[in-house]
Amino acid sequence: MTYEYQLRILPETAADEQRLKAYLSQEKGLDERNITALRILKRSVDARQRTVYVNLTVRVYVNELPKDDGYTPILYKNVEDRPQAIVVGAGPGGLFAALRLIELGFRPVVVERGKNVRDRKRDLAQISRTQAVDPESNYSFGEGGAGAYSDGKLYTRSKKRGNVDKILHVFCQHGASVSILADAHPHIGTDKLPRVIENMRNTLLLCGGEVHFETRMDALLIEGGEVKGIETHTGECFLGPVILATGHSARDVYRWLAAHGVEIEAKGIAVGVRLEHPARLIDQIQYHSRQGRGRWLPAAEYSFVTQADGRGVYSFCMCPGGFVVPAASGPEQIVVNGMSPSNRGSYWSNSGMVVELRPEDLECNTIGFKPDASAPAVLRMLAFQEQLERTCWLQGNRKQTAPAQRMADFVNHRLSADLPKSSYAPGLIASPLHFWLPPFVSKRLEQGFRQFGRNAHGFLTNEAVMIGVETRTSSPVRILRDKDSLQHVRLRGLFPCGEGAGYAGGIVSAAIDGERCAEALSEYMAANH
Repeated sequence: MTYEYQLRILPETAADEQRLKAYLSQEKGLDERNITALRILKRSVDARQRTVYVNLTVRVYVNELPKDDGYTPILYKNVEDRPQAIVVGAGPGGLFAALRLIELGFRPVVVERGKNVRDRKRDLAQISRTQAVDPESNYSFGEGGAGAYSDGKLYTRSKKRGNVDKILHVFCQHGASVSILADAHPHIGTDKLPRVIENMRNTLLLCGGEVHFETRMDALLIEGGEVKGIETHTGECFLGPVILATGHSARDVYRWLAAHGVEIEAKGIAVGVRLEHPARLIDQIQYHSRQGRGRWLPAAEYSFVTQADGRGVYSFCMCPGGFVVPAASGPEQIVVNGMSPSNRGSYWSNSGMVVELRPEDLECNTIGFKPDASAPAVLRMLAFQEQLERTCWLQGNRKQTAPAQRMADFVNHRLSADLPKSSYAPGLIASPLHFWLPPFVSKRLEQGFRQFGRNAHGFLTNEAVMIGVETRTSSPVRILRDKDSLQHVRLRGLFPCGEGAGYAGGIVSAAIDGERCAEALSEYMAANH
């Protein structure tokens, strides 16, 4: 027999199965000796009051055991002899598109410019040692995309656009912990996600699909208004309808599309810095206790948002117990991002702190940016990203050494005489971010920090350090597609997909969009071939 209960309990009870069984026995009248298994269905921390509680939905098994592993597996059949479809990019959008194509009876051919996830890891380690970035193997390019080595957070607000639960179940089927099905903010962890991604690739291969690494798409093959396939930098062509899931940093793809008259448009982004605090300080603030998280609570998260002079200022991609990493995808760039291991156990916590930027802000020149006159208007936001990243690189002594400033010094327009220890492996250099960041950004960040400091006493502090710059919050363009068919507005057989196409924002939403594009491709093939 099974029972389900909604519980509001203390952290030490929620964290220990024996204590939880004793609680259920006392509060629900169950015989503890007959409780054979527990399964946590939903879990969240409520730290709004001085006493912190954990909310649980728990399934209790009495005199029986669970009949499954806690997730619903997908049956992937062999598609070796089925029609072929091309997937460009092996990030979450591309991988989930390819897996969904197999479900629908198509043979996916995945083309990825970067390396497999394990070889890619060695190139990332070299960034800190050599201060050089491989433009084809970095935190953006390679198997798993930008999410593989930048945290693996699975929280999304995109529930109206697709089946979030299915995405999480597919992750579990390929090796992720079933805890992601229960947690309010699920997280796989940078240390565990590569193995999950490898397992997804193995599923593709076992079912008859193909995966080509170190193979960059250089052109679409277009005939009579229809995309027939792609040409790669090796000279090899792959034929079939195309799901274009190249990620938010594929600037060469955007330039090719603009140069060949493929309709795209500039879209809003957000830019700013990575803000790093000692994790213990964030724990103390969020859990209202000098002891911080204690033994039973996870590293604390936060989420801040405010308005400053008509634009949003907000925290982004918060990484409790994590690290700040060098996320440039080419030379003469400094870009930073954050990640966390599965245990979220590092000394630091960080998040992006960014300011909303709209295309009209560039057009009106309200940020002091003079775009390259030769750049088409649709690429002006991209050009702004590049200019800010290069400015940061120059401030960092033309290396991956990142310019940084203590938080309170920034707000008070003071140069930091020294910097705190940081998780950023290539190193920091003291720099007046308040002086060289565009005033459009720096003034709003200053206002936002003051507001966040009022919301959370102790948050605005010189124990925190700002690390420049965070620019890759999303794609600077949108590849225009029909809202019903998901095909490009003019080119049949082309399905712009995921975060790089401007239709997603994170691992789960990109995965959902990948599945939707695969379904749209299936309908297109049924109607036209």
